[in-house]
Amino acid sequence: MRLLVLGTAAGGGVPQWNCACRGCDAARAEPSWRRRHASIAVEAGEGRWFVVNATPDIGEQIEECAALHPGPGRRDTPVAGVILTDAELDHTLGLPRLREASGVRVVATGTVRAALSRGLRLDRVLAPYTTLSWTTLPEQAPEPLDGGPLEVQGIRVSGKRPRYAADENVDNGDLGDAWVVALRIRDARDGKVVVYAPALAAWPEELDRVLRGADCVFVDGTFWDDEEPRRTGCSSRTSTEMGHLPITGPNGTQARLAALPAARRLYTHLNNTNPLVDPDAEGHRRLAAAGIEVASERAVIEL
Repeated sequence: MRLLVLGTAAGGGVPQWNCACRGCDAARAEPSWRRRHASIAVEAGEGRWFVVNATPDIGEQIEECAALHPGPGRRDTPVAGVILTDAELDHTLGLPRLREASGVRVVATGTVRAALSRGLRLDRVLAPYTTLSWTTLPEQAPEPLDGGPLEVQGIRVSGKRPRYAADENVDNGDLGDAWVVALRIRDARDGKVVVYAPALAAWPEELDRVLRGADCVFVDGTFWDDEEPRRTGCSSRTSTEMGHLPITGPNGTQARLAALPAARRLYTHLNNTNPLVDPDAEGHRRLAAAGIEVASERAVIEL
């Protein structure tokens, strides 16, 4: 299995356009600090890739990865579709940027589809440009992706709704509860497993079971500690209250991540206030001592 790391930042990216915090200012001055919105791409077959989450940066992310470049025909593309882990704007605003395609295949839970189709009316907005073809992300058991060797499954991790869908009557009906999932991808050829969980409001038992059987895991690293959002002034709520388990502290994920048997354990989805956006921050050495990495932009991971 081959993975491309397309981005590693939380909402707004690094730098965020309207922020002058230390991390954003440093990223403007030093390109090595810059991070695009969190996303990966997974090779589903020879020359066929699925992008996990369609971020606002998806056009630039495709251009920065040669494996995703179009060809050999003028309108041929190796991007076979998009898999969504949730309905947040940071993970879905890239869908309109794909409107030049004759059709876009989207794999998502029924809840996420309802939020985007009925809440944001994305199908209606994009109808004059392209057609969204929806495939339900399996949750009960893994199923083959696009008829190839990869099997995918969504693991529910929270019922956190995006702000635009906070109203229970957003679609005049039941949207369901599969709002945020971790994505489990297994390669049937060799049994290798990757789990991608960029947003974690909790660490449920089922997720823990799945993570313990994975060879590579990406986990939510939005905030370094629980008080970071309030301390930096980016929110009046704690990290946990915002729906993101912090890396360190009593409810931190570092110890859990370090205890996993996976050969690769990585944090992604870093907020611009997270000290880890500094490549030389002490936190990198602390995590490395525990066998944990911070995912790097444009990295290629072979399992």
